[in-house]
Amino acid sequence: MLTRQGLMKTRAKAVRQRLWFKTLSKVERSIVDLTIRCVEKVRSRILAKIISNILAKILKTLEPSFLEAAMRIGREIADEVCGIAEKLGNVSASRWKHDLGFVRFLGVTAVNQG
Repeated sequence: MLTRQGLMKTRAKAVRQRLWFKTLSKVERSIVDLTIRCVEKVRSRILAKIISNILAKILKTLEPSFLEAAMRIGREIADEVCGIAEKLGNVSASRWKHDLGFVRFLGVTAVNQG
């Protein structure tokens, strides 16, 4: 169910990420703003479909920035972990930083914790 609170949170996140004006047209921004002002819960199927399409557009744009941040942080952590493991005598540790699954795991874990 689409609610005012959910729309406000998504809008705030998009504004913080500087995606609100880049991603959405003036009409789309106006639809969301008016919905936030006038409706507590979206009951109309037509309005719900329109708002859902707009939110999908925002979330699709937000997704890559999260993954990019996770990969960047994951690479930094992987470099540190590999350095420590090599100092402890693990010869194969230098290959870990090239394993994208390992890097992604470290990054997503770090982003979710902090």
